[in-house]
Amino acid sequence: MSRGFVKEEDQEDIPFVAPRAHLPEGITNYVTQNGMNELLLEKQAFSDEKEDLNITNEKERRIAINHINAKLQLLINRIATAKIVDLSKQPQDEIRFGAWVTLKVGGAKTPQKYQIVGVDEADIAKGKISFISPIAKLLTNKKIGEKAILKLAKEDRVFEILNIAYLTN
Repeated sequence: MSRGFVKEEDQEDIPFVAPRAHLPEGITNYVTQNGMNELLLEKQAFSDEKEDLNITNEKERRIAINHINAKLQLLINRIATAKIVDLSKQPQDEIRFGAWVTLKVGGAKTPQKYQIVGVDEADIAKGKISFISPIAKLLTNKKIGEKAILKLAKEDRVFEILNIAYLTN
């Protein structure tokens, strides 16, 4: 049927779904095993949410299901492209994907600890930074005792590598 014969109030809006964390075209979607586990749990949560929908209005229910399906499809695509990195096979004395890095930043007295992870797993509040972030790129291949310098507009920020560990927690 032509769209000209559909009542305007019967037309459904295509739900807006925020994109997942940015992964540049052509960049491998590396994940830790923990990151993959989190993606799979998220997938299960979407499936559960869809099953547990308690909406009686048919149009609202269809819109809600479409929205969940759209988020689920983005997630399924991300899972399908994920490549799990075996942290035990990383060079243990060098910063690479999956490393927990303890750093002295500038003149700070307290060291900071970060893990280099996949884009979906990154969460600065948990000390997890994306492998495509400028800081992660700057630290990659460095060893304990080395320094990395991040050039900022008004200053240079110096990161001294104090420790490197590959934990599978």
